[in-house]
Amino acid sequence: MTKERQTVAVNEFVLRQVEGSGKTYSKDLTFQEIAEYAENQLNYYPNSIQKGYREGVLKIKCENKMNSHFYSPMVKINEDTKLEAIVTKRRKEERPYIQIRAIKGELLPTGRVDLILYRNDVLAENNEQSTDADWELIAFQAVPEGIDSLPMGSVTMMRNQLEDIGGTAAHYSSEEWVESVNFWQQYAFLKP
Repeated sequence: MTKERQTVAVNEFVLRQVEGSGKTYSKDLTFQEIAEYAENQLNYYPNSIQKGYREGVLKIKCENKMNSHFYSPMVKINEDTKLEAIVTKRRKEERPYIQIRAIKGELLPTGRVDLILYRNDVLAENNEQSTDADWELIAFQAVPEGIDSLPMGSVTMMRNQLEDIGGTAAHYSSEEWVESVNFWQQYAFLKP
């Protein structure tokens, strides 16, 4: 019996990751090409797959050859870093939150790229699926050189744990909370 091929499509949420957004972006790959790469990895390279923060969420660690296609807007915070805080929303139906960005800084080189996939039924919990594919690409992260793990932001964790609008139900350990807060006290995204 042959295992059925898992499909991966583009979720509307990832479409915000473009140049000038202050998020990881690709200058030369389309969202469709990134989803096709994820589908290939999912079906043929199981060693590239890691479990995500809950059942139905996967992280695909890309091959090193993909690093040059992705740009990270992340900087290391030091005593000279000037930060800006604004109140914003990711989507109009979500509650506002305080977003902190570095005004200036040296961008950190990409050391690895992670693709984040959500299974269709997980997205359907909040009616956030964009297609009928098995999995959807909801984000990608350019992880800077020298960083093993890029913790989820504490605002995202809060949204998930509270099952707030835009969150996906999850519970985090105190260690996961500490790791997130500690990491994001040392790094910030550069203001676009």
